[in-house]
Amino acid sequence: MPTSLKSFCSGIFEHLKQEGFECMAISSPNTKSGSEGQGMSELEEYGRAEGIRTIAVPMERHISLVSDLKSLWRMYRALRQERPDLVHSMTPKAGLMTMVAGWLAGVPRRVHTFTGLVWPTSTGFKRRVLMTTDRITCACATHIIPEGEGVKSDLLNHHITRKPLKVLGYGNVKGIDMSIFDPAAIEVPAHEGFTFVFVGRIVRDKGINELVAAFDRLHREHPDTHLVLVGPREDNLDPVSQVTRSRIELGDGIEAVGGQHDVRPFYAAADALVFPSYREGFPNVVIEAGAMGLPSIVTDINGSREIIIEGENGVIIPSKDEEALYLAMKRFVEHPDDVAAMAANARPLIASRFEQGYVRQCLYDFYDEILG
Repeated sequence: MPTSLKSFCSGIFEHLKQEGFECMAISSPNTKSGSEGQGMSELEEYGRAEGIRTIAVPMERHISLVSDLKSLWRMYRALRQERPDLVHSMTPKAGLMTMVAGWLAGVPRRVHTFTGLVWPTSTGFKRRVLMTTDRITCACATHIIPEGEGVKSDLLNHHITRKPLKVLGYGNVKGIDMSIFDPAAIEVPAHEGFTFVFVGRIVRDKGINELVAAFDRLHREHPDTHLVLVGPREDNLDPVSQVTRSRIELGDGIEAVGGQHDVRPFYAAADALVFPSYREGFPNVVIEAGAMGLPSIVTDINGSREIIIEGENGVIIPSKDEEALYLAMKRFVEHPDDVAAMAANARPLIASRFEQGYVRQCLYDFYDEILG
């Protein structure tokens, strides 16, 4: 989708053009009939803003055999006509389409970045299908970039590929603009008690059931604690339990504010991030919170364990463990000196590893390396 291009690539094309590269973006069009462009697609709007050519290839996010074959044919025709020196894909479905089409079209350098893996938390036939599609993606790629060491280990340990895998820098594909995520640039509202913030989709896979249950116990012991949930609900895809929904709606210490265009004020108003997700590739939420000076409670999953150093800028607990989550949150509330020490380390650690300029330079160096 064009939103993925905006998320991963905005700003990168400008640098590449200055270095003499001709750049082009391919995604689904996502037509916006009510936009100022009178039917101009979101992809076309993005291309105009970035000053690059775009090609629309409709792709379904989920498995759809007929639609996927049509997308593969359209991608093949586009790459066969353009004959790029390098093609780089960065989301699962686009990766499968692009790597297979690039191989068929004879594109000499085919790069795919795994920003996260879905199958580790899937089961049965769906898991086998997802693992097979990732194996096909890797088989057709000439270069594979796992977003972090955890993703790299999963790809190797589950025999998805035997090809060399290279993590760029410390991992992460976006990096963070430290001038935007700067606590000094946001007015910090006064508040009483200890405030935890969660940022992400309000779904089961993000550990919301465990989070709400753990906070409910904590709030009964410490009535001045607060939990702010920032993100949209997805009741049709991965709903939380009815008990969790009722507790959120009751609002006893819990405030659900929905999706927000600017999440920085919510970081600024909090004392710590709590992010008990079941799976991630490399969660930008944890990086953002650290840049805003927040220590974090995270689960022992890919990405999170590579951002948080136990006891230095946060704590790491087992996934899907309500008791461990409750004890970690209780520790944060009852040991303010430990929290203050971790908070002091949070921003400098993120700046040293995930500052946007450094992350992007790792990508540019990789391109130079494989292009010779």
